[in-house]
Amino acid sequence: MDQTDNQLIDATLSGSVSAWETLVRRHETRVYNIGLRLMHNPDDAMDLTQEVFLGVYRNLYRFRGDSQFSTWLFRIVHNKAIDMIRRRQSGPDMETGFDELPEPADSHDGPQEQYLESEFNERIAKFLSRLPPAQRVIVELKVFQSLTFDEIAPLQNIPVNTAKTRFYTALKNLKGMMEVHA
Repeated sequence: MDQTDNQLIDATLSGSVSAWETLVRRHETRVYNIGLRLMHNPDDAMDLTQEVFLGVYRNLYRFRGDSQFSTWLFRIVHNKAIDMIRRRQSGPDMETGFDELPEPADSHDGPQEQYLESEFNERIAKFLSRLPPAQRVIVELKVFQSLTFDEIAPLQNIPVNTAKTRFYTALKNLKGMMEVHA
């Protein structure tokens, strides 16, 4: 019988290493894929994933269960990603961005479908990387995580209308970029 996240958390807090490993395995692919879309670089996404789970392990006792574990986890992913982006932007060797988005883990398409999706992802990744981080995160939450604006607003600590405005501004910006590069 599969244990719930809350059961795994309780077992981890009681010292079960296997419960922690199960919790990480359950969420690591999603955390990595979110990181990949936010960071646009597989190495940065892996670093982010490691930082997230290290932070979660250290602070697991703070999870109150008021929301789903995945919601709490995503908030940590978001905060760590924003920190990494800010560090990169303020550093002396700031990168200009990563113009290729590798296939997310667990892809089951054939070679032709993977190639076509890769081509499309590469173009979208270029455009997404040019958005301001606040807009990029909203697009990630709305499009890739399928959250509603009512769910996004508390995650971002912003009003619902601000979430909507950022999303539609991001779409307008993406459309403009795509038209210029068509």
